[in-house]
Amino acid sequence: MEPSGRDGRDGRDDRDDRGAASVVALGLVGAVVGLTALMVPALGAFVGSQRAANAADAAALAAADVSSGAVPGVPCALAAAITARNGAELASCELDGPVAEVLVRVGVLGFTVDARARAGPPGWTG
Repeated sequence: MEPSGRDGRDGRDDRDDRGAASVVALGLVGAVVGLTALMVPALGAFVGSQRAANAADAAALAAADVSSGAVPGVPCALAAAITARNGAELASCELDGPVAEVLVRVGVLGFTVDARARAGPPGWTG
């Protein structure tokens, strides 16, 4: 008597493996979707931190230019305008002679990302 599960002619199992590739494909698609769902917030936070850093740099440079007399206006008002144009919010602006230091906030996926920047002549100690 032949072992069960074999048809006896070519030695292959009688059980059908059709559909196994579909299960593997669904598993792979699920893994890719899960990985994407984890990466999107992380990448969003990274982009938000870069936006905040860029806005802070631009705001500090603008405030320092006004403070030094290179550009007319009010230093912190110009810094706030530049920050708003970059999609951020100016949280603080401090001047020490020709040196400007700013703190900028950007909202990213329900979180707040802060960035600080300082601009002014090199070697200024105040």
